[in-house]
Amino acid sequence: MISKSCKYAIRAALYIASKIDEKVKLSVKEIAFEIDAPEAFTAKILQNLTRHKIIFSTKGPYGGFYVEQSNLKIPLINIVNAIDGLSIFEDCGIGLQECSDIHPCPFHNDYKVIRNGILSIYTNNTIGKFSKELMSGETFLKSI
Repeated sequence: MISKSCKYAIRAALYIASKIDEKVKLSVKEIAFEIDAPEAFTAKILQNLTRHKIIFSTKGPYGGFYVEQSNLKIPLINIVNAIDGLSIFEDCGIGLQECSDIHPCPFHNDYKVIRNGILSIYTNNTIGKFSKELMSGETFLKSI
């Protein structure tokens, strides 16, 4: 449903947020390694997240990527919107142009329920909620 770029963006934002208590600025290289993503791809994603003020960056020898306390309140839907846009929550499950409640495709009613459920997850959960789970060790971002 969401793109690979969007998945990496969510991972990156959560990883950066999980380091907020350490008050460190993270390099692209470290972030890419920790989220198991290609470095150049991660750099582009981080630029986009910075442009949308989901994360921040500073340049120079002590520079890097970081979040501030206020960023922890950002819902995940903001990341999805910044990377993929919100049309993924309106598009037809099988790609028809004319699919709607009035003129539904065979998937429409079932897909709408699932799509709205996923939208709810992204809308009702914040960067801070999931970064706390990472900090506590309840969850992880990298494959074993």
